[in-house]
Amino acid sequence: MNEKDIVNDYLSGLKSSLTGYATAIGETENTQLRQTLQQMRNQDEQRQFAIYQVAKQKGYYQPADPANANEITNVRNQVSQG
Repeated sequence: MNEKDIVNDYLSGLKSSLTGYATAIGETENTQLRQTLQQMRNQDEQRQFAIYQVAKQKGYYQPADPANANEITNVRNQVSQG
């Protein structure tokens, strides 16, 4: 496995864990557990962004092109309509 594959696999794993945290946080009644999960999620979000920056710098990850004003307006309208 080369470095690019390892970095992309790690990013994928972090993305999956962030989804899991969101689910667990939303379903947790215990305040202390909820706070702990939120702290863990925040740490993973910071880790994900740091690894993303490395991947982008090395050319391992190519983000999508920025949305233009019309695309943003269309999405905003769709979301606001429910």
